[in-house]
Amino acid sequence: MTACVLDASVAVKWFLPPHREELVEEAFALLRKHEQGQLQFFVPDLFWAESGNIFWKAVRLRRCSRETAERSIGVLKAGRLITVPSLDLLREAFTIATDFGRSYYDSLYVALAAVSQIPFVTADEKLSNALAGQFPVRWLGST
Repeated sequence: MTACVLDASVAVKWFLPPHREELVEEAFALLRKHEQGQLQFFVPDLFWAESGNIFWKAVRLRRCSRETAERSIGVLKAGRLITVPSLDLLREAFTIATDFGRSYYDSLYVALAAVSQIPFVTADEKLSNALAGQFPVRWLGST
């Protein structure tokens, strides 16, 4: 794998306290490949709002400090993730969402993977199980 669509559920594992996260080692393995230039990450622009919301919730639930969340957002922003406008994926994502009964948000990631012909890596096992037979969706636990 030289490129993948990265789910926010995977990226935040690099920053949140590991004692409450599953698949942390697998997430860091992807990050190491990215840092070594072996793997490019693509994300729909929704990724940034979704990541910010996850960090906000972590602060609200006292899983991490505000300072840690703000620093994490900055590091993530500097991480050379190739961002694709959701506008370019509207039709494909809508088709996936309606045909497969998935959220439109998740379908944006899947549409980006399908259009780009690269795998979508997610920590959401249910999503992966539901769509892996039809789309290039991979569960983080099986990468």
